[in-house]
Amino acid sequence: MTNSARRLRIRPARLFTFAAFALAGLIFWTSFNTAQGTNLRTDDSMLRLTDLIYERDRANQRLDGGNASLREDVDSLAERDHGAGTAPRKELREAERAAGATEVDGAGLTVTLTDAPPDATALIPGVPDPTPDTLVVHQQDLQAVVNALWAGGAEGIRVMDQRLISTSAVRCVGNTLILQGRVYSPPYKITAVGDRQDLQAALDAEPAVQNYLRYVEAYGLGYEVDRHDSVTLPGYSGTVGLHHARPVE
Repeated sequence: MTNSARRLRIRPARLFTFAAFALAGLIFWTSFNTAQGTNLRTDDSMLRLTDLIYERDRANQRLDGGNASLREDVDSLAERDHGAGTAPRKELREAERAAGATEVDGAGLTVTLTDAPPDATALIPGVPDPTPDTLVVHQQDLQAVVNALWAGGAEGIRVMDQRLISTSAVRCVGNTLILQGRVYSPPYKITAVGDRQDLQAALDAEPAVQNYLRYVEAYGLGYEVDRHDSVTLPGYSGTVGLHHARPVE
């Protein structure tokens, strides 16, 4: 094979190499020209997802406050309405009580669930080493406590600072609770009004609560039950409208 033929076979590979270096140089120049010495990965002008979530949480708190104020105005006007008879007003009050829209007070319990320390180690010989997933309170743990308290005859339940109603859904993303448009971090407090012995017995009989207590014993998650001679739960003041998806026509 002649030298000229050998050069012809090598030339495409060299051209490809030169093109790759040229493209890399163009990318580096474009990145430098765009950044102008700033860190593209930590641009303060861009809101992080967590910032957006907490901003929406603050907005929901303001809206909840306004809604509660309007509800008080409506209740006040209803009390002034002397045209309606006693029976309709009594039926309205019974419906509001059943829906959780009115204040309830009496004896009760508060259950507090808390994450374990992030550097926690196994507290019982023979159990597996903890993982990040085993050291946090999960959605099913909160749901287990709430369901047990309902089963124990609770007249009303409050999770953190919100009263639960029939449409309330306890949902967690990671170890963050999202309840009725609001965001909460542990420790999680669940308060119920009702017979304290019945409520405690229902907690002791709930298998999912007992499973959580095994993690409390093994890894140091928090579980505390406080008994109250008297506790007051505010009425639910949020929206009661149901929202659902609709098929596209």
